[in-house]
Amino acid sequence: MFYLISKPKIMSEEDNNCQVRLPLKDIPFELQQKIIDLDGRPDLNLYKVLANNPTLLRSWIDFAYSLRRNCTTSWQLRELMILRSAQLFNSQYEWFQHEQMAKQCGISIEKIDSIKEWQKSSLFDEKEKVVLELMESLIQNGGTISEELDKELKKYFTEAEYLELILTGSFYIMVPTVLKALQIPIEN
Repeated sequence: MFYLISKPKIMSEEDNNCQVRLPLKDIPFELQQKIIDLDGRPDLNLYKVLANNPTLLRSWIDFAYSLRRNCTTSWQLRELMILRSAQLFNSQYEWFQHEQMAKQCGISIEKIDSIKEWQKSSLFDEKEKVVLELMESLIQNGGTISEELDKELKKYFTEAEYLELILTGSFYIMVPTVLKALQIPIEN
């Protein structure tokens, strides 16, 4: 289990000076431009580390931005899943980036602060609780979801949306794994 004791904090300067396992490289210009065209930030340390293999960086960007731009499920639902993943993996970097995105898409600070205790909170509607349960199940059960959760998902989501949520959850299990394995620090 990956349960977080408290809400993630932004890394201290000391935490942020950990030894990155691969160098922060310049992102090839065409990939920088692609990120900018997608309204992204080419200055992210995650991208700079992934630039050690530009082919994989391109694939990462293509998939990540496909999840962000080509899904019919709401941005809010997907950001709630991502923040819950960040909590469960204690990924300071992921939390820092996606807390800002969650606010941008209209999730209240009160709701963000309540994600850890979502089961007990009246701030979350049934759809939100189902996707938060999905994220926890994917992480805690190694990708397995119960028949009951499967039925709940099918009650609220189309087959295409169901797949979007599974892929979003799976991708944002990989993200904190990569961030932590490579000790990627939050940008200064």
